[in-house]
Amino acid sequence: MFIRSSNVGYPRIGEKREWKKALESFWNGQINEEQFTKTMETIRLDSIRKQLEKGIDLIPIGDFSLYDHVLDTAFMFGYIPERFQHIDNLLEQYFAMARGTNGQHALEMTKWFNTNYHYIVPEIGQTKPRLVENRLLKEYNLVKETFNLETKPVLLGPITFLLLSKQYARHEWRKHLAQLVPVYVELLKQLGEAGVSFVQIDEPILVQDIDDDIIDAFRDVYEVFHRDVPNINLILQTYFDSVSHYREIVALPVAGIGLDFVHDNGENMKNINTYGFPKDKILVAGIVDGRNVWKSSLAQKATLLHHLAGVSEQLIIQPSCSLLHVPVTTKHEHTLPTELAGALSFADEKLDEIRMLTEYMNGNVTIDELIKYDEQTNVYFAKLHHEQEQTTETVPISRVPYNERRKAQQAHLQLPLLPTTTIGSFPQTSDVRQARMKWKKGEWNDNQYKSFIKKEIAKWIDIQEQLQLDVLVHGEFERTDMVEFFGEKLQGMACTTNGWVQSYGSRCVRPPIIFGDIAHLYPMTVEETVYAQSLTNKPVKGMLTGPVTMLNWSFVRDDIPRKHVLMQLALAIREEVLQLEKEGIRIIQVDEPALREGLPLKKEKHASYWEDAVMAFRLATSSVKEETQIHTHMCYSQFEHMMHIIDDLDADVISIESSRSHGELVSSFETYEYQKEIGLGVYDIHSPRIPTKEEISEQIERALRVLRPEQFWVNPDCGLKTRKEKEAIAALKVMVEAAHEYRERLLAYGGKKLWK
Repeated sequence: MFIRSSNVGYPRIGEKREWKKALESFWNGQINEEQFTKTMETIRLDSIRKQLEKGIDLIPIGDFSLYDHVLDTAFMFGYIPERFQHIDNLLEQYFAMARGTNGQHALEMTKWFNTNYHYIVPEIGQTKPRLVENRLLKEYNLVKETFNLETKPVLLGPITFLLLSKQYARHEWRKHLAQLVPVYVELLKQLGEAGVSFVQIDEPILVQDIDDDIIDAFRDVYEVFHRDVPNINLILQTYFDSVSHYREIVALPVAGIGLDFVHDNGENMKNINTYGFPKDKILVAGIVDGRNVWKSSLAQKATLLHHLAGVSEQLIIQPSCSLLHVPVTTKHEHTLPTELAGALSFADEKLDEIRMLTEYMNGNVTIDELIKYDEQTNVYFAKLHHEQEQTTETVPISRVPYNERRKAQQAHLQLPLLPTTTIGSFPQTSDVRQARMKWKKGEWNDNQYKSFIKKEIAKWIDIQEQLQLDVLVHGEFERTDMVEFFGEKLQGMACTTNGWVQSYGSRCVRPPIIFGDIAHLYPMTVEETVYAQSLTNKPVKGMLTGPVTMLNWSFVRDDIPRKHVLMQLALAIREEVLQLEKEGIRIIQVDEPALREGLPLKKEKHASYWEDAVMAFRLATSSVKEETQIHTHMCYSQFEHMMHIIDDLDADVISIESSRSHGELVSSFETYEYQKEIGLGVYDIHSPRIPTKEEISEQIERALRVLRPEQFWVNPDCGLKTRKEKEAIAALKVMVEAAHEYRERLLAYGGKKLWK
């Protein structure tokens, strides 16, 4: 049989983040809409050209986005909240939904399954969907005219789309689905009339634990698609894990089923071996890891493919998921050790691997050529030492009871009711970025760079004091990213030059690469934090990234247990915590924004993950004295069902994003009696708009309805790194004013709740 190659999705950002630069230039008014649109079209077509040159048979379209693919779907189907409907310009309306305006808050943002990609959460409400514009048809025609190329439109499936949305009664989801399906049919018919042969419909919800009602919905929906759009070959695409209800899913009336054979823990193959695979369907096999950066062992993949070719009469080879989750290309990486660089495979190199495997299966590449490719990647990696794992047995993972240490902390810190603070970072201005670049290029020596950083710290300590914040931070001006910064300083981690990956909107990160044993070598944050503390009598927080986030936001070797790496990271962060405490820092924040992100998609695996995560955090933080206050921060995930885990971390103060979800998390405290201190973010930092005092007051009041005043901290949702200085200062001024008003009211009532 003839085997084809395919791609699930390609990175949007461009080899050198051209996409990000165009977005921010447009938002800042440096380019107009026409220039912006033309630039984005060029980036999109360049990615198509590259995949064409790589020899990919089924090249996706519709995977490109101006912000987020879930937002694209909502916008295309007319799910535009009423608060944005007055905006006539469609592009302005689109970005208003993503980022908010001066008058309206943005849509909520949360994690895309168990990745560090954030998607915009659609608001369904009472909207009746309609096809506003068939952007897939528009892009299909553009690519066909440019390259004379047939492509594969990619579309988020209706069931996953609705189940990831909000603002409708969950028991009415089938009613909304019934309204949405005809619009999908309309879109698919238009594609079919244009000559489209294959359409990839992404339904990753199928890898989660789903009930019979959802399975019934899949039967109903895909039977409609099969009946009403018979001339299109639908590929039902899943990724990130094995599918639930395998037999029911492969029986759906679609042309092909996309399965992940990398992150399925062998379950997809087990199901195929047990139940077989339909002879009338294409098996679309995710063979190359779309979420990690190590080269594939092509000889091993060849063995797997031979087995799959024996159970399916039609086979397509592709990555395990969209390549959105890895950097674009290794060709700009010139600073990594040669052996390490030779073991890496980013998006472009993964397409080469797909092509080689496809040609091998079609008889155009020999097994010896695959073996030769594998030999080039036989880099020596020292195995993790069990001795380091064993040292965790002698490290404390618990502290004195919270009530006892709270008294010691109150006596030492003397904080007021409703203390105000920020999450850690302040704006990374062009001056900050240019200074860092001069230092890295050698144009500035260490002393010049340190002098600049100290001036920025002093400037922002003064700003924070003028704003009357209660707990200050040094601002993190020396840090490019909260994980990369530590990755540059810990043994066993390496950082790339251009290994950028989209996190949300125009925000891109460079995940470090964990290639060996992790160890703390020297103090990483002490100098800047101690300097900041020397400038003020108010407490300054030491700012660290937690071990779980370090793990989840790095590319980790896939030949060693993640738990071993996690505990080594915890021990390394513990050393830094103790160094800060030794130098007199009495508030230390160990951030874990990715705590929930790494949660397995199958519930049966949750308990083991939580056990390791809690142990790692405690390992990092439990050796301090009782008067040292431990903080942590989490953001942009669904925390409602993990309050007991948050409690088990045993942090003294936790700050959690809640403003973008409009305070919905507050309801969790009506049923879970949380005893420690907590800051529920009172305004959204990812929007450029300045919140009003009324909006922040509403957030504070809502929190104080379920929390005791002495528990509650007032802070933004997240760090202020991406904001402009004027935006950050103006928003913090409003926040502090609102907090002071409530503090005075509480003091007037003897510190008691103002509401029943």
